Amino acid sequence: MSKKKINPILKLSLEIGPVLAFFVLYSRLKGQDYTLFGASYEGFILATAAFVPILILSTGLLWWLTGVLSKMQIVTLVLVILFGGLSVWFNDPRFFKTKPTLIYLLFGSVLGFGLLRGRSYLAYVMHEAIPLASEGWMILTRRVTAFFFGLALTNEVIWRSFSTDVWVNFKTFGLTIAIFAFFMSQGQLFTKYGLPKDDGPK
Repeated sequence: MSKKKINPILKLSLEIGPVLAFFVLYSRLKGQDYTLFGASYEGFILATAAFVPILILSTGLLWWLTGVLSKMQIVTLVLVILFGGLSVWFNDPRFFKTKPTLIYLLFGSVLGFGLLRGRSYLAYVMHEAIPLASEGWMILTRRVTAFFFGLALTNEVIWRSFSTDVWVNFKTFGLTIAIFAFFMSQGQLFTKYGLPKDDGPK
């Protein structure tokens, strides 16, 4: 399937909609236990159980409409299915709470491995959106790698040290704001090493 352009608002809705849906569901279900099929589940587990198919549906729609999914989106979907499923199966929220840690450790490790080989794997997946000179890609990749490891550490500290409410707010809003703020802070690098659209790494 060839890559197609869609309305950016629709694309953004499909990307962040599942996370917002999880937040809304958790807000409505938290603080109570629900009995299903003879077992008792807290609201967090039920919100997780709903989040998994919602993400599958939104990712499928995104692929159908655009004809492409990034490696990050595919890996995230697989880990959500795996760890969300484990949380529901074992009725244990810890599996789902560790999912962001593993995602950011994985991405950080892959980028770090590329840096050890003198390559920017980030450029391979983002060069169409952000055309940069090779030196700029290496600098940005080092920063993103450190940022991902920082997010992994932060997630571990928050879910282990604070309430589920705090973690859900961090996952829904904190991570989104942190990623947005990080890339906004790279404006000087984009200006210094930016290239015309057709001159990015091939």
